[in-house]
This record gives sequence, C-alpha cells and structure tokens, in this order.
Amino acid sequence: MDLYDKDVVSIRDFTKDQIEGILDLSEKMVPYALGDKTERTLDGKILGNLFFEPSTRTKLSFESAAYRLGCDVIDVSEMSMTSISKGETLADTIKMVDAYCDLIVLRHPYEGSARLAAKFSINPVINAGDGAGSHPTQTLLDLFTMREAKGTLDGLNIVLVGDLKYGRTVHSLAEALTMFGAKITLVAPESLQMPDDTVSLLEEKGCRPVKTAILEDVIDQADVLYITRIQRERFPDPAEYDKVAGTYRIDNAILREAKSDMIVMHPLPRVGEIAPEVDGTQHARYFKQAFNGVPVRMALLNAILGGELRWRTSTRSRRSRFLPSGTGPSSTTSNAARP
Repeated sequence: MDLYDKDVVSIRDFTKDQIEGILDLSEKMVPYALGDKTERTLDGKILGNLFFEPSTRTKLSFESAAYRLGCDVIDVSEMSMTSISKGETLADTIKMVDAYCDLIVLRHPYEGSARLAAKFSINPVINAGDGAGSHPTQTLLDLFTMREAKGTLDGLNIVLVGDLKYGRTVHSLAEALTMFGAKITLVAPESLQMPDDTVSLLEEKGCRPVKTAILEDVIDQADVLYITRIQRERFPDPAEYDKVAGTYRIDNAILREAKSDMIVMHPLPRVGEIAPEVDGTQHARYFKQAFNGVPVRMALLNAILGGELRWRTSTRSRRSRFLPSGTGPSSTTSNAARP
C-alpha cells in the first residue's frame, strides 16, 4: 500500500488502490480487534493521542487499535491539559509531542489544524477530525462497513441525509465514493445542503449528485442510507439551529419504503435522528460501523508504522529533529523534509 511513514490528513491522501488495500487489511484485523487472536506487531511504538474536541468512538477506537497491536498510548483529552492554555502555539505543542511518540493522532476544533500539525511534525500525523473539515479515518471505516454489508463498493446508490453543510464525515465520504462510481443523493434543508465547492469537486470526478429536501422521495432507491446529526455546536447562530433541528427522523414506518437489504449508517452520536426501534431491524449497521473503527484503525496504524517491518532500519534520526537544518543525517522518508 506504500503508506509507511505517511500522513493521513485528507481522504485525498489515498489512491483507490490504497483504500482497497487498507480495507483488505482491515478484514484480516477483525479477529484481532475482537480479541480472538493476539497481535503485537507495534510493540515498542508509542501513539500520541491529542483530542482537543469531544470524542468517544474515534478516541477509544484509536486507543483500542493501538493496544491490540501492542502499541502504547500517551493521551491528552483537552487543551487545558497542555501548555496551549498558557499561550503556547499549536505548532510548538506538536513539535514537543512529536519528540515523545512515533505517530500523532489529532482532533481539533479548527479546520486546517491537522495540515498544520503535519507540517511541523517529523513523525506521521493522522487527522481524527478538524472542525467542519475532514475526517478521513471515519471515511475508511464507513467504506469498510458498506463493503462488508454489500459485498462491493462499486456503483452503490448512497443517500446522505441531514447536516451536509457542517458534517465533515459526509464531505470526505462523498469524495471517496466517487472513486467507486457511486450514485449520490443529498437530502437536506437548503440551509444545510452540501457546500458548493464540495459538489463541484464531485462533479469534476464524474459524479452528478442529486439534491432534494424530501427523504421519502428517494429512500426506496437507496442501497445505503447514511444519516448525520444536525450539529448544534457548528452553528454560529442558535436560532438557525432551532429552525432545522429534528428535520429528519428514521423509524420503522419510513423504512417500510426501503429495500429489504438497505443498510442504515450513522457516524454517531445520534440525537433523535434514528428511533431506537430501528436498532433491532436488519437495516441497522451503525453500532457495527462504530466497532469497525477498531480493525480499520489497526490496519492503518500497521501500514503507517511498519507492522511486521518495525525492525527495519529507518534513515530518519530522532536526534536530527533537534539539530539545525542540514546537520542531521539525510532521509528519504515522506516526512523528513519538513520544517
């Protein structure tokens, strides 16, 4: 897959072949993620988990993935626990954390923060969500869940529902789905429709997304119904949130119009978008989707940190990060030329 020592800031950092390679490796990781088998390929490695925005599934699944592979974790759960609260810049914080670990996983409320972190870190950086920007590892586990349920990703009819403006998961997912020839329908109120620049990008890639505000008109066509929470925390004006809150709700009544093998996905947490009665139906995949974060992130950590190749001698020197430019040993790794 050629992902050794690479950053993961955007789904654009992957080719289609690399995505398929990660999904194939993720499938092999499932018994290890379940604890049925044991794997210690990352013994001796340290993961720096920097979560400056609330998270349950992403944070815990990265930790679980690391521990399942024998990798230790150093964890920061909020900015107040770092010197950022004293005025230190994010760049300086990243430089220091970089000295203590082999890979940084960063969640941050501001779009572009992961790209900045990758600029200042010698070791690889994984974007675990940057504001309303991108969430590439969520996209990978979403694709894995779809392929697991449908047997393929090629040509699926995907209906994205809810907050398509601020929902970073659907931005990355829609872009990735274009690699597999998906038909994409965008269901949202006009004020929460997919941003024009994202739609233009999809069109450049040969996709012609259909926009509508009425879910009932398109649910019978869906192979995958992907629901997103309308995110109160992203709205600059609470009154605007109140206008659209509760617009869509999936229950057993509306699912009567769906194909029998249609799956319902949600990046979670849900706040009323999916009725609990749906949990027991054949359509529900959102809790399995959440579990799939573990094998997918195990695969990604293995690919980036070398897995069984961990004993391979790297041309990169840890000491060189503290030397003036040009005085350290040369390197041909993807991250070595950074400031």
